[in-house]
Amino acid sequence: MTSIGGAEMVDWKLAVATATRLVRPGPEIGRDAAREVVAELRRHAKTSEEHVRAFTRMTPPGGGDDPAGGNHDTPVLIVDRAGWIKANVAGFRALLGPLLEKMSDRRAGVPGGAVLGAVGGKVTGVELGMLLSFLASRVLGQYETFAPATRDLPGAAGGGRLLLVAPNIVHVERELDVDPHDFRLWVCLHEETHRTQFTGVPWLRDHIEGEIQSFLGETEVDPATLLERVREAAQSLAGGRPPQDEEEGGRSIVDLVQTPAQREILGRLTAVMSLLEGHADYVMDGVGPAVVPSVTEIREKFQQRRATGAGRLDAALRKLLGLDAKLRQYRDGERFVRAVVDEVGMDGFNRVWTSPNTLPTKTEIAKPADWVARVHRKPES
Repeated sequence: MTSIGGAEMVDWKLAVATATRLVRPGPEIGRDAAREVVAELRRHAKTSEEHVRAFTRMTPPGGGDDPAGGNHDTPVLIVDRAGWIKANVAGFRALLGPLLEKMSDRRAGVPGGAVLGAVGGKVTGVELGMLLSFLASRVLGQYETFAPATRDLPGAAGGGRLLLVAPNIVHVERELDVDPHDFRLWVCLHEETHRTQFTGVPWLRDHIEGEIQSFLGETEVDPATLLERVREAAQSLAGGRPPQDEEEGGRSIVDLVQTPAQREILGRLTAVMSLLEGHADYVMDGVGPAVVPSVTEIREKFQQRRATGAGRLDAALRKLLGLDAKLRQYRDGERFVRAVVDEVGMDGFNRVWTSPNTLPTKTEIAKPADWVARVHRKPES
């Protein structure tokens, strides 16, 4: 439970309603053209599955040939911005449940806590909705790992579905002025790699969720402090202003890390996310030249877009939400994967998926040779 006297710490329905109301409309496109985009993305997702498996040499247990197993358990959903919002609210609700319960219990001991919970839940729902409306127009695709399946948003048993946000893909391909068919396949290659990672490595989802819950379990932040960070992000979005201390680089929500145990967990999470994002970029670059004719132009323009963002406000929000760290993860992780594959080949690199113990540390991401020495060293005779 995450409520006090029936009042939730976060009004999730209000978050969805707010985000859906505020999200910017997608690009103008006719109904027939929109249907063709959806159909093409479905085709590219299937084609990408074959390319990614062949390149990475990763397959689900049993090879994924059985329609009841493998990647067929994790559907590809072509969604609009509202669909992405609903999926992510469901994911947040599932993942943050234990933390919100802890915060709710703490507030229950405060005089007037029930009233504060009712009001605060609605305020937080609105502010979370504002943030999601901002992000919903920017995400091209996402492997949604944790959200439970629903009638509207099917998923694999235990979670797992690939989301491709059609209006955003169309918007970016137009913005970059690149071949739309090539760009759609290029995006699918990246996102399909994430689906292959989680379906091909059965322990990966539970491991990451366990790390996140351990991190949240260590949280001793006062609810008002956490909500203030969300409020800063929402207000900067609504008012077009940067966070208050942008001169000092801005504060990230991740900066709420307090304990040594949290810092240690965050280091491990950062390393595994760098690995996953870098691996997807590496695969996209490895497969791309053979199947995406204009891949060089797309990569160059997209990298420039990643680096520059969409202006001062966009940069401020990226900092506050910790998205700058995600950009570094793409770069550092790709460099790690490339160095390891160059040294020990793809099969040697794939030893990274053996167990949590073979995942790279944050230090090893920056020093791939250290990971190779640790994982590939010959046992002493």
